[in-house]
Amino acid sequence: MSEARVLVVDDEESYRDSLKYVLEREGFTVLLADTGPKAVEAFARDGADVVLLDLMLPGMSGSEVFRVIRERSDVPVIMVTAKDDQVDRIIGLELGADDYVTKPFSGRELVARVRAVLRRQLASAAGALDEPERLTVAGLTLDPERLTVTRDGEPQSLPPKEFALLHLLAQNAGRVLPRQVIIDRVWGADYFGDTKTLDVHIKRLRGRIEADPSQPEVIQTVRGVGYTFEA
Repeated sequence: MSEARVLVVDDEESYRDSLKYVLEREGFTVLLADTGPKAVEAFARDGADVVLLDLMLPGMSGSEVFRVIRERSDVPVIMVTAKDDQVDRIIGLELGADDYVTKPFSGRELVARVRAVLRRQLASAAGALDEPERLTVAGLTLDPERLTVTRDGEPQSLPPKEFALLHLLAQNAGRVLPRQVIIDRVWGADYFGDTKTLDVHIKRLRGRIEADPSQPEVIQTVRGVGYTFEA
């Protein structure tokens, strides 16, 4: 894990240099980019095992860079912003980032987050081999091999985290799953990010599978506890 490549995308030279120093001291290989276009070019040319991506970038926003990267790869992305702003936080979560940090942050915290997303990525890759071939419940067919959910004969491709969340809920149809249990199972027990990530993913799933997402019938909220999947 310590030999993993980390792409640091930030337009502030002081942050790039300090992150490079901290990460290289921990054994990571560090790639640097100071603009959105350079980040896309660096990722296409060299790849990365983790991307630290600032939302505020010249030439191309962090959100745009994320979308380009996600079209090509499922690499873990940690969003970074200088603003402690709820709007920025929600933007990062809506995009489907694996984690989210706000400047200033300590080098120790950042290294811990990088290692955490790498562990979750490795565990997810290993666990994928143990997934059942298919699961059909409540008129939905989930295909772990293709990461698709089929409703009314129409298959939809889901991002890995959304699929893992839907699969967990469907496997436990009729049971109320507490929020922390869901987060531990889908994001890992060492997840550092905002718990609103779960709510954002639930909202996106409802938009995909509910006849009326504003009045969900399949994925229901149990206030003060978590969520349940009604078969």
